[in-house]
Amino acid sequence: MYAVIDIGGTAIKYGVCDRDGRFLEKGERATEAKAGGGSGIVEKVRALLQEAREHHDIEGIAISTAGMVDAVEGTILYSLPEAIPDYTGTEWKKLLEAEFSVPCTVENDVNCAALGEYWKGAGQGARSLFAMTIGTSVGGAFIYDGHVLHGVSQSAGEVAYMLLPGGRMHDLASTTSLVRRVEEAADLASGTVDGREVFRRIRAGDEAAKAALADLCASLADGITNIVCVVNPAVIVLGGGIMTQEEILRPVLEEALRHRLVPRVYEATRLAFAARGNDAGMLGALYYHLAATGKG
Repeated sequence: MYAVIDIGGTAIKYGVCDRDGRFLEKGERATEAKAGGGSGIVEKVRALLQEAREHHDIEGIAISTAGMVDAVEGTILYSLPEAIPDYTGTEWKKLLEAEFSVPCTVENDVNCAALGEYWKGAGQGARSLFAMTIGTSVGGAFIYDGHVLHGVSQSAGEVAYMLLPGGRMHDLASTTSLVRRVEEAADLASGTVDGREVFRRIRAGDEAAKAALADLCASLADGITNIVCVVNPAVIVLGGGIMTQEEILRPVLEEALRHRLVPRVYEATRLAFAARGNDAGMLGALYYHLAATGKG
């Protein structure tokens, strides 16, 4: 059995899986990142692993985590201090292998979510896949033949910094940007609206909310077009909270892409919406662990 951990700024998701990705148990705890920082997260994960070991024969630890990761060394190269204070430099692999005497692997959370969808989700059967998570910012990961493309500085797929007409993708195609547009149009204070409220307004016929979503989809389509032109993946997988609204988003995005991609490319590129939800990161962490330890 394998302990799988997915560390985010808000929650730590955890579980115990067999090698086929079947969960024997899973749960979630608050990260409390601002209160405890990196050291607090380490203690939470250690406690979760100790509990798991009391009930299961754990033969490996697979970690998905926020931040820039050195997957070979199993360390956090960089984490935004405002997201998780004092997390940069955390040596997960060294710490956990010393304490639990089993192999430990560590990979970036967006990369793991992409691997989870590739293995057990919306990307099954595709040789190449580019996954994007639309949330507070915009994350990305490119998978080819089951492997993540990391890049020379471990930052391949950092599409939040991609320049689009009007600015960076982070500023134009994130949920944060969508919410901001709706608040500004309705003259509401910052923090008044969230993604759920935006789609409630859209369903109620709010023209400002519809226009804000159209702007986001146009920018997202610009970004997807750039990605497709460079790596030409078989499938684009979209995940993140607002991407559960597939029935609203799919027709708008597909129409925008139809006008941006040449017909042959448009017809060959499948647009998919993430299927594994909160489990994707843990499944991807396990997939990476099995491959890295020669058991995949």
